[in-house]
Amino acid sequence: MWTDLLSQLIEADNACLLAINGWHAPWADTFMYAFSGKVVWGPLYASLLYVIGRNLRWQVALGCAVAIALTIVLADQIGASLIRPEVARLRPSNLDNPLSEMVHIVNGYRSGRYGFPSCHAANTFGLAFFILYLFRNRLLSAFILGWAVVTCYSRAYLGVHYPGDLLAGALLGIASASLCYWLFQKICRYKRPERPMHLWVPVAVGGLTVVGMLVYAFV
Repeated sequence: MWTDLLSQLIEADNACLLAINGWHAPWADTFMYAFSGKVVWGPLYASLLYVIGRNLRWQVALGCAVAIALTIVLADQIGASLIRPEVARLRPSNLDNPLSEMVHIVNGYRSGRYGFPSCHAANTFGLAFFILYLFRNRLLSAFILGWAVVTCYSRAYLGVHYPGDLLAGALLGIASASLCYWLFQKICRYKRPERPMHLWVPVAVGGLTVVGMLVYAFV
């Protein structure tokens, strides 16, 4: 019974991956490859640190920065160092995976050998949920969650992760953020500001980054 169920889930995962990866266009290749990058989001990360420093006392802001770093390190290391070697699920793009013959590869990018769970998903959802817990602002929460979702989509689009890898990574990130935010709240005695300031800044910075990627993709 369980073997049959697992086989069905794997087949569905393969089908979803091929459906996402199967739709592609030159501009989308460029956009998704850029969106999946890390360095390009440096301004967004800086803007998040700015609003944290702007709205929290420096001692609490420092504790918050440490908690965010711990969230990402915890999610990343549990995924990459503990789970991946045990599960050893080949990425769809890996040449040793028979499915790789059907996967559209962008710019020769295949990433590492194993992909379950996705550390991109764990890290982005970990950061997104920590920020969501921190400010509970609709605009910022919608943007940062949308950013995490599109990042996950880009990983499937590029053929380096199955949707199942991404779902597992997202759940790992949410769990890590929930634990680290709880610790931060207890240790720093954090109380959410009644009227947080400048929360539009990360939305504007992130939005301009996306616009820049789209312009680059179509030029």
